[in-house]
Amino acid sequence: MEIGKIVNTQGIRGDLRIIPTTDDPKRFELLDTVWVESKEGTKEYEIEKVWYHKQFVILKLKGISSINEAEKLKNSIVKIPRELALPLGEGEYYIGDLYDLEVYTNDEEYLGKIVDILFTAANDVYVVKKEDSKKELLIPAIKQCILEVDLNNRRMTVNLLEGLREL
Repeated sequence: MEIGKIVNTQGIRGDLRIIPTTDDPKRFELLDTVWVESKEGTKEYEIEKVWYHKQFVILKLKGISSINEAEKLKNSIVKIPRELALPLGEGEYYIGDLYDLEVYTNDEEYLGKIVDILFTAANDVYVVKKEDSKKELLIPAIKQCILEVDLNNRRMTVNLLEGLREL
């Protein structure tokens, strides 16, 4: 399960600047190891230290001791096994489970599949696209829009607010 993305280095000793994709960035403190998925493959790293700077989680991983080593991990994804995920509350979902959900309106119009999720200050935004179209539809993850999420049937039902089709 994805819990963050390495966006840069922090300092010269190999610390990594991570944008968390988890609702609770403090959850990094509960971990002993993480998996880093990079261009070269996926590798498990032991966490030496966790700290915070602005909206970033800063990780010091064992075996990454220079800025040059850390640079190689830029744009990599930080993951954990599903069994280490924090429990969810009612109406909450793991981000990774939402990708490729088929999205329909409450009138049964097929809109496409969720191909990306944008993280904004106000709320997440689901990027929905049909396979045969270049146009993407942006749907805010708010109660007025998201009517039902059915993970078992890989389906989301939405209410398209006025003007969303034109964005």
